[in-house]
Amino acid sequence: MPLYEYISEQPGVEGKSCRMCSKGFELRRPVDRAPLENCPLCRKPVKKVISRINTPSITKPMSKIDAKKAGFTVLEKRIDGNYEKL
Repeated sequence: MPLYEYISEQPGVEGKSCRMCSKGFELRRPVDRAPLENCPLCRKPVKKVISRINTPSITKPMSKIDAKKAGFTVLEKRIDGNYEKL
């Protein structure tokens, strides 16, 4: 299930939101459900925040030894056009 972030529609206004929604909160929800419209605690309006995504960063290509340790099959192309397992 994806993780969604929500924050109060009026976070700076005193008395308009509870402590949880004024700072923002995360919630796991199924993809097929509609976004939350109200805070689960104080029932004040909240909006969904677009958050950043986590993408893996690879700084260098994997070596043949690293690929084998990770469980990949390493193949090398030969002159005749066939691939040989290393």
